[in-house]
Amino acid sequence: MAELEQEEMSFWDHLEALRWTLFRSFLALFVFAIVTFAFMRGPDGIFHRVIEAPCYSDFIFYRWLCDLNQWLVNVSPWFDVLPDFCNDSFHVDIFNIKLASQFFTHMTTSFWLALVLTFPYLMWEIWKFISPALYENEKKNVRWVFLLGTIMFFVGCAVGYFMVFPMTLRFLATYELSANIKEQVSLDSYMDNFLMLIFVMGIVFEMPLVSWLLSKIGLLKRSFFHKYRRHAIVGLLVAAAFITPSSDPFTLSIVFFPLYGLFELSALFVKKDPPEEEDSDDEDEESTEIAPA
Repeated sequence: MAELEQEEMSFWDHLEALRWTLFRSFLALFVFAIVTFAFMRGPDGIFHRVIEAPCYSDFIFYRWLCDLNQWLVNVSPWFDVLPDFCNDSFHVDIFNIKLASQFFTHMTTSFWLALVLTFPYLMWEIWKFISPALYENEKKNVRWVFLLGTIMFFVGCAVGYFMVFPMTLRFLATYELSANIKEQVSLDSYMDNFLMLIFVMGIVFEMPLVSWLLSKIGLLKRSFFHKYRRHAIVGLLVAAAFITPSSDPFTLSIVFFPLYGLFELSALFVKKDPPEEEDSDDEDEESTEIAPA
């Protein structure tokens, strides 16, 4: 009876720890949301300096591509293949037609930015909650999982902000169906694409971590990447063309090569097949390639 009572107390202790973990996490998210909300408005605010920055020609990635294009042209005129990123007249006008849209955009943007900023702390809270239930060898592996996952998420968000979204915005904003149509972007449309592309890239960069976890539970092997590499290249090219619907190969390669690099990096995180299974996979692949018509 005493043991049963001790088990019940242990269970409620876990619930109490979970309650405080959730409380601290929501409190940190709330505090950061208030801070970002306070610094969002104004000419020097986060919205103008950070979120609207890709709308102007002096955005850091545009300037870097302009310098790269000039350097390539100086090397040889044959290398003049990049779009005109030195055009200082590029500008995207954002307008609003809904009465409360700016206020709600202010609130939601503050929340999503606070979520990004508190992501490391949230991961640390989750780690602190689950670590007592793990063995020492499991703690070592899972600690690297949380650290790598956090780093890769921020790298993905940075790629989405500095590369993917600006290239997508620049192409779609300069695409002209008719000269009589004046190009303007609504606030809701801009923010939907901004948040979607950045967070999608952050999640996509978790591919190596997901592959490692699937490998740990036996659902994924390295032969999978070897067998479907050509299919993956075609799929990633289609995905890159969908993300940045541009007509020039340079813009397409900006998205494709990071995605393909993630694919190859994921293969390194996956365990190798046993020798007999690897040989059987190679024989199956050769038989499918030499099969008679």
